[in-house]
Amino acid sequence: MLEKMRDNIYKLTIHFASGMQEVNCYFIKGKQGYTVIDTGIYSKEAFALWRRVLDAGIKVEKVVLTHTHQDHIGLAKWFQENVGVPVYTSNLGYKEMQKNREFNVRSKIKSLVMKHGGYELPANNKDDAFIYHFEPDGFFENDQKIQLGDDLYEVIWTPGHAPDHFCFYNHSNKVMIIGDHLLKKISPVIGLWTGEEANPISDYYHSLDLMMKYPTDIALPGHGDSIDDLDKRVAETRSRHDARLKQVLEYAKNERKTAHQVCEEIYGNSESALYVSQLMATITRLLYLESVGKISREEAEGVVMFRAN
Repeated sequence: MLEKMRDNIYKLTIHFASGMQEVNCYFIKGKQGYTVIDTGIYSKEAFALWRRVLDAGIKVEKVVLTHTHQDHIGLAKWFQENVGVPVYTSNLGYKEMQKNREFNVRSKIKSLVMKHGGYELPANNKDDAFIYHFEPDGFFENDQKIQLGDDLYEVIWTPGHAPDHFCFYNHSNKVMIIGDHLLKKISPVIGLWTGEEANPISDYYHSLDLMMKYPTDIALPGHGDSIDDLDKRVAETRSRHDARLKQVLEYAKNERKTAHQVCEEIYGNSESALYVSQLMATITRLLYLESVGKISREEAEGVVMFRAN
């Protein structure tokens, strides 16, 4: 079940039917048991695998979350309430949890999508807000040291993919746990998953620059394979974002367009199951280009349109 990544670090990959279809959870060994990084999504597949792990006698000391997206926090409440394992998140993560408790986030996302010319999203009968209804046992902040297993890791705030995204870096072993900040084969979606306009691409560029300051032998992401050359992957990911921004700017060059129109021209079929993620990526790119003065917006009848300056 557990794949050895480095001395005292193991990976458990949980597969499920939706979204990314898999998530990596990391086990860091300590004298009191394992620190688990992220829990996987709330799903029957995840429950079954975790029960096998626990039934095998593997002791979990605590759970630490890189960020509070559903596929990372999904079983945290279950760990705390049913297994008796303390859960730790960042103070920023706790604020995101509260947003997901107190507001109809899906309704806000639907409003954002419609505002940017998108299709009305289908009704979602699955209410998963309950996964956020618990109180963490402790919190961490940027630049702190946190004990994972028996080792100390530096806490690094890396907003972009999520406003509450954190990585953990061990200086002596040059190991970095990077959540969804970088992935080996694809670029993580930079979206607005609480339905609030912001400028996460700007945050993401800053966070990519920050990664270059940490010499890393292996980076352990939340999805897919480990990354052996982190600097190279940072450069590749930044280059890909630069290219997409140029593409978005080109499509907004000669006439006003909604984010939905630009999205269709770039990605094609808006009937795709990936439509919302693709539209989110397009919206955040347009907002970034607006922030640096390369495009301007106009709003008519509640719909936003952009045009290159």
